Amino acid sequence: MSGLEIERKFLVKKGSSFKEAAYSSSRIKQGYIPCEGATVRIRIRDEKAFLTIKGRSTNGGMSRYEFEKEIALDEAEELMRLCRGGVIDKRRYLVKSGSHIFEIDEFYGDNEGLLLAEVELHNEDETFEKPHFIGKEVTGDRRFYNAHLLGYPFRIWKDSLPKEYR
Repeated sequence: MSGLEIERKFLVKKGSSFKEAAYSSSRIKQGYIPCEGATVRIRIRDEKAFLTIKGRSTNGGMSRYEFEKEIALDEAEELMRLCRGGVIDKRRYLVKSGSHIFEIDEFYGDNEGLLLAEVELHNEDETFEKPHFIGKEVTGDRRFYNAHLLGYPFRIWKDSLPKEYR
């Protein structure tokens, strides 16, 4: 897959209602290979692996070019050794809301307690129904980029958020 990725990102209110609404979940481990001017990610999702390259964000972090290709699991495990700063470990829950799917990530390790939701859109002005547990929008806020969370994990700055999000 390649093309323009348009997504919005939100904090998720504490509680388990998003888990009860999910129709699927999977474990994800991902790392980042140093690259100037782009984000190069290696991801293992359950038993599948992917190489993803993302360009710089535009329009307040809402849009950017994305290239993604499935790769062999053993290749991903080798590439993970090239990643800098460790790995992001999380569980992703999929929740249908209207005609959209919200991906809700529950983070582990140094990012334990962080719950983020993303919704992919066809265009930047597209409307969508937010589930009741979706909170404040954080699209474009670098603190919530997975690559940024490796060097500046949630445990360090979580007290800067309202209690309903930590």
